[in-house]
Amino acid sequence: MKDDKSPTMQFELSRQKHSIHDVIMDVCATMRQKGYDPTDQIVGYLISGDPTYITSHNNARYQIGLWERDELLEEFVRFYMEQNDASEK
Repeated sequence: MKDDKSPTMQFELSRQKHSIHDVIMDVCATMRQKGYDPTDQIVGYLISGDPTYITSHNNARYQIGLWERDELLEEFVRFYMEQNDASEK
């Protein structure tokens, strides 16, 4: 019979280990290594939702798949706005 007082095992999701920014940067670097244009590939992925736009090399497709496409898009817009705000000051 199973002991009801056994501790509950908890697992940390891979997503929590790396920020969305870090994942994007890693995926971009991997795509450059493979000879792909990261901008074209990521735009294709964001528009279509087709994960084959992202190479599976170095687990890039898995890493980017941990984030919803709208979260990725938010990060791109946030980064763009922050860069432009900083240049205006």
